[in-house]
Amino acid sequence: MTDIVIDLNADLAEGYGRWVLTDDEAMLAVVTSANVACGFHAGDPSTMRRVCDIAAERGVRIGAQVSYRDLAGFGRRAMDVPAKELADEVTYQIGALQVFARAAGAAVAYVKPHGALYNRVVSDHEQASAVAAGTALADPSLPVLCLPGSAMHAQAGRVGLPVVDEAFVDRAYTPAGTLVPRTSPGAVITDPEQVARRAVTLAREHRVTATDGASVPVRARSLCLHGDTAGAVGLAQRVRAALEAAGVGLEAFA
Repeated sequence: MTDIVIDLNADLAEGYGRWVLTDDEAMLAVVTSANVACGFHAGDPSTMRRVCDIAAERGVRIGAQVSYRDLAGFGRRAMDVPAKELADEVTYQIGALQVFARAAGAAVAYVKPHGALYNRVVSDHEQASAVAAGTALADPSLPVLCLPGSAMHAQAGRVGLPVVDEAFVDRAYTPAGTLVPRTSPGAVITDPEQVARRAVTLAREHRVTATDGASVPVRARSLCLHGDTAGAVGLAQRVRAALEAAGVGLEAFA
C-alpha cells in the first residue's frame, strides 16, 4: 500500500489532419488521464476518436481540453472572446468529445482549459465564469482541472462544479505560484532527471522550487506533462518510474 496517490495527466490528440504533434499511443501507456484536444487549438475528429478509443481500451480517463478558437496559434495566443460566446464554445467542444468518448465505451470525465485560456482564467474571473458556465451546461457533474487558488478554481466552485488542483512538472513557476510565460527563457523544463525530481517533490512534499529559488507550496491531486514537449514520452516514463520508486501510487482522480 502507498500512502500517497497522484494522477498523471498529459495534453494529447494535438494534431490536425496530416500534422501530428504528440505520440498519443506511447503517452497513453504512461499517463492516467488524457487531456484531449477538442478541435479549437488542435484535434481533428479522427484524431479525437482514435485517442478516445485507445484511452478507453487502456483505462485512461478522458478529459476535454477546451481552448480559444485558435488553430493557427495552437491556442497559445491571447484572445478576447465575449463571455457568452466563450461559454457556448466550451460547451460545443465538450459535446464533440462526449460523442467520441461514448462511442469508445467511456465518457468525458473532466474538463481542462488549454494554453492562453488556461493562463487567462488564473486571474480573469469573467472568462473563468464563462468556462464554468459552458462546462456546467454540458454536464454539471464534470470536474474542472486547474491551478490552485485561481479564478477558475473559484468560479467552478461557485456554480457547483467539482474542482481538482494540478501542478506542472515540466514548467517553471514564479514565486507567486503561477507558471512562467512560455515566452520567457527556461519556461519549459526538459531535463528528465530534473522533471522527475520535481514530480516526486510535488507529490510527497507539496511544493515546487520557483525561479528565484523560493519553495512555493502547491498541493495538487494531478501532475501535468505536456505531450508536445521535446522527448515527452521519455519524460513521462521517467516521471512515472520516479513516482513509483518513491512510493507514490498512480491513479486517475475522476
